[in-house]
Amino acid sequence: MRVLVIGSGGREHALCRSLSLDPQVSELHCAPGNPGIAQVATVHAVDPLDPGEVAELAGRLRVDLVVVGPEAPLVAGVSDAVREAGFACFGPSRDAAMIEGSKAFAKEIMKAADVPTARSRACTTEEEAAAALDEFGAPYVVKDDGLAAGKGVVVTGDRDKALAHALACERVVIEEYLDGPEVSLFALCDGSTAVPLQLAQDFKRAYDGDEGPNTGGMGAYTPLPWAPDGLTEQVMREVVHPTIGELARRGLPYQGVLYVGLALTSKGPKVIEFNARFGDPETQVILDRLETPLGGLLMASATGELGLDPVFKDGCAVTVVIAAENYPEAPVKGDAITGVEPSEDAYVLHAGTKQDGGTLVSNGGRVLSVVGHGPDQQSARQAAYDLVGRITMRGSFHRTDIAR
Repeated sequence: MRVLVIGSGGREHALCRSLSLDPQVSELHCAPGNPGIAQVATVHAVDPLDPGEVAELAGRLRVDLVVVGPEAPLVAGVSDAVREAGFACFGPSRDAAMIEGSKAFAKEIMKAADVPTARSRACTTEEEAAAALDEFGAPYVVKDDGLAAGKGVVVTGDRDKALAHALACERVVIEEYLDGPEVSLFALCDGSTAVPLQLAQDFKRAYDGDEGPNTGGMGAYTPLPWAPDGLTEQVMREVVHPTIGELARRGLPYQGVLYVGLALTSKGPKVIEFNARFGDPETQVILDRLETPLGGLLMASATGELGLDPVFKDGCAVTVVIAAENYPEAPVKGDAITGVEPSEDAYVLHAGTKQDGGTLVSNGGRVLSVVGHGPDQQSARQAAYDLVGRITMRGSFHRTDIAR
């Protein structure tokens, strides 16, 4: 089959890498892509937020499947335009993607489907925000209602800082803090059924020891040997199936991946957030371990034909993000990058890079994802950090405690 992937980040490089290894995929295209993706796919200069441009490209390439990577094109209606043009598409409709596009809508769906989550209030005024902060108390959790690229959430013990974040957003959801470790579960959905992928854990804070501001994610690993037995089955039963059932009841059949961010609280797993796309950087490690060919899975999801659960390889994978100076506030771009060649048990996925003449340079906040794999967590971790140590980029930084 001929496949077109939409996006330009580390998640899309991971998707393209896996699709390039699928013998069923005869042609692989990506728009707009990046220098790393260009090594495994033909890249095209298209605005990923323009539904018409994406649909026109799909038609010109006569693809069999379009895979929408990031959330912004989904909320912009790219998948709707692609389907209307007659192409199979992996990614929910604009209306179904509001499960990520609006935190308030997600809470409404969870309440209707009786999905366990934090108590919350949607606020649009200073008075409403102040009352909600006082109701739930510290630590304060304040979420921008709209898309914020994973950086719209403030968790703080400082009430003034929490209120300032609320006032900087047009609308926020303020909720009670959920204790316990966080995990991510992705479920592939075909509109009526769903199958789980492997559990993963990512690291949101910028610096070691979970210090610093929230980011889009500084690293991840899978599987989770400490996760309770039966957790995946419980989340599918209590969260995923009720959620896609409620969306279908509203005339919003969900086709794509549902990302479930969970807190394993003292009262059981509760949903922190939903995303309408693969998470980054968890995708990098999950796809590294995926044994079932990816192209067939995504096509089955897009065409309502999901069947058996995907199969995963033994062993572990760890990814470490190399970020640009001043990320996430105002990342510096244009610094030269060297040392990205793979080792025997690790490789580099490009996230924020571009070619400047013949030089690879930084072009984003999270610049590279380095993925290591091995028979156990420690060996996978060592493989990733060994390769990280060979990469040079002025001003860059990374966490040293991923999967420790």
